[in-house]
Amino acid sequence: MLLCFAASWPFNIARSYLSRTARGKSIVFEVIVEIGYFFGIANKIVNDQINYVIAFYILDIVLVAIDMCLYVRNRRLDRQNPYAPVEDGHSP
Repeated sequence: MLLCFAASWPFNIARSYLSRTARGKSIVFEVIVEIGYFFGIANKIVNDQINYVIAFYILDIVLVAIDMCLYVRNRRLDRQNPYAPVEDGHSP
C-alpha cells in the first residue's frame, strides 16, 4: 500500500504544479493523510518493528508535504486571478 501511494503522489504533485489552481483539491484530506502516516510510524516504533517500511512512510510524508506546499501556492494564484472562481465557501 505504501509503495503504491509513493508511486501515485508524484503524479498528483505534477498535476498540482502544472494546473496552477487549487480547485478540486482538499487540504483537509492531505492533512488527514499526513496524520495517518505519522501514526503508522508511531505504530512501528511502539511495537518495536523499526524496519525499512519507515522509509516508505517518510517518503510518503515528504511527497504529501510537497503537494500541500503546492496547494498553498495554487490558492495564492487563484486569489490573484480575478477570473478564476475561488472555492473558499463564500459567495462572490
